[in-house]
Amino acid sequence: MKAMLRRLAMEPPFRIVARALLPHLRPDIDTRSLWELSPRPHYLLGILQAARQARAQNLSRIAVMEFGVASGRGLLVMQDEAEAVERATGVTIDVYGFDMGAAGLPEFIGDYRDHPDAWRAGDFAMDEEKLRLLLKPRTSLILGNVSETVPAFFKTDTRAHIGFVAIDVDLYSSARDALGIFTAEGSRMLWNTPLYFDDIEFAFNHRWAGELLAINEFNERNEGIKIDRWYGIRADRPFPERGMYDKMYVAHDLVGISKVQLDRPNASLSLAA
Repeated sequence: MKAMLRRLAMEPPFRIVARALLPHLRPDIDTRSLWELSPRPHYLLGILQAARQARAQNLSRIAVMEFGVASGRGLLVMQDEAEAVERATGVTIDVYGFDMGAAGLPEFIGDYRDHPDAWRAGDFAMDEEKLRLLLKPRTSLILGNVSETVPAFFKTDTRAHIGFVAIDVDLYSSARDALGIFTAEGSRMLWNTPLYFDDIEFAFNHRWAGELLAINEFNERNEGIKIDRWYGIRADRPFPERGMYDKMYVAHDLVGISKVQLDRPNASLSLAA
């Protein structure tokens, strides 16, 4: 009966009403994620999935990251949702925001791959002082060009596994360098790490430039880690038509998964979404 009512609530005639009523019922974290009850539901979905993956791997701590902080609205949501997921799952979650700070987009924007038709140097500048006043102890702001801050990250900061990564850096060159977080010296990631790419659905986007090119080149360069779409993400969701699901990907640690299979030949690697 409960399953039938849930299915009925997801039908188009009723789902809008159900979503409007749910916040008044103090829904749990899974319900909030399913019904997109968050200022950035894609962040909540990615962080929650990362925590579940961590528990499946018997890990107690993960790091979630936003590349391209700008005003900080996304980072503030990320730290709040990380806190909520931590309470619900028991997995400790550190939050990191990577950005150029007050400088905005880098001064050098390259050829067509960086979409100079869309972005300009200095776009999306940060008010660092204002943002830092709003950050909680769990959240760290890492300022500078990602070509420099990413290689240094695991040498100076966390030893937690990468859990969820949101990339909103606009430029191909910055997205390419941000994805270096998975291959930097000392990097550790979940077997299946959720990602969100913000700038892949504008009319000017194509696979020969921007974040889509960065993904393709990453896959060409790396045999042990591959980035692919998050398959089946729309299944059994009240609003499967949402565009955000097209932007959700997963980085798969093929080497790490293979080692598990060698250590535990009968281990199951399945994980419910």
